[in-house]
Amino acid sequence: MRNFIGTFVFMTMLLAIIVLVIDFSQRISKIQDNGSTIGAALTDYYPFFLLWMVNTFLPIGVFISAIYFTSRLANNTEIVAMTSGGMSFFRLTRPYLIVALSIGAISFVVNHFWLPEANIHKNEYYYNYLQRSSNEREYFKGRPIAARISPNEYIFLHNYSRITNNGNGFLFQKFDGIDLVYSLRANDLIWNQEDSIYSLNRYYERFVREGKRDSLVYGNKLEQRFDVTPDQLLPEGYVAETMNSIELRKFIEREKFKGSGSVSVYLNELYQRTSLPFSSIILTLLALSLASQKKRGGLGLNLAIGISLAFVYIFGNEASKVLASVGDLDPLLAVWMSNIIFGILTIFLYFKRAFS
Repeated sequence: MRNFIGTFVFMTMLLAIIVLVIDFSQRISKIQDNGSTIGAALTDYYPFFLLWMVNTFLPIGVFISAIYFTSRLANNTEIVAMTSGGMSFFRLTRPYLIVALSIGAISFVVNHFWLPEANIHKNEYYYNYLQRSSNEREYFKGRPIAARISPNEYIFLHNYSRITNNGNGFLFQKFDGIDLVYSLRANDLIWNQEDSIYSLNRYYERFVREGKRDSLVYGNKLEQRFDVTPDQLLPEGYVAETMNSIELRKFIEREKFKGSGSVSVYLNELYQRTSLPFSSIILTLLALSLASQKKRGGLGLNLAIGISLAFVYIFGNEASKVLASVGDLDPLLAVWMSNIIFGILTIFLYFKRAFS
């Protein structure tokens, strides 16, 4: 257990330092050009960035660490000595499993509750000082809105700008069952954040009355309140990662109700918070199964196999999330697919090694 934890902590710290140096050297000019300081970046951004990075790649770090120190034990014939002395492979697995469960439990708490708070600080600094100009233009460009805001009320906007807080092509509709009972159109809309009021320019209202002619009302300006803000209608792309899991579940329910097309992305974020910690256990047992027998290639061969499998795991995980985000794959299956495949592989190799 001491070897496992020591190797894992050392590799994690080494990786964090390398990432910090490389990322900081690439961003230092942008930090200074955008009005921030080196000290502010080191205190307001990088601690939270490193927490996000370490937690995201935690299963891979655990995997490589377990392969590394297990290969050393095998090369020194210490595992042979243990098993020759009567220790079963299952008994040898116990300390691995205890450490993996402990790391997974810590990661579980961090993922669901601590990391979202850290992401708030990380994203705030990033979007103020580090965002690429192309991403900034993409973020602030006008976007269409189509949302359900209550069981029988809908809002549509042809285009809404985050910079000016206004939009055009506004339409609000209210239904009674499947029958339209009221609609409100406006050429332009302005959001007043201080008063939480929408100002509508060149509007007309239509009141649909059963058995009578529709009533139309025209006007140049109308101030209207709706039980929804533009930020709720058009949530920021990173909003899911800044909420703890309790808040995120409520947010997903609201987005489902609105008919948002980004629900799969938010579900990916929610499900991944559990799948990543669980993968630490699977990859630890896989590392033990692969590295516990002495091989002709020794430590180098085991590390090569481990790094190759790590890349396969990362690629498969990201590819399945992309398929889920475009609706081609169920988000729950997408997030857990790599764990399922690697879990089956781990069970096969583990019992093959245990009874060999």
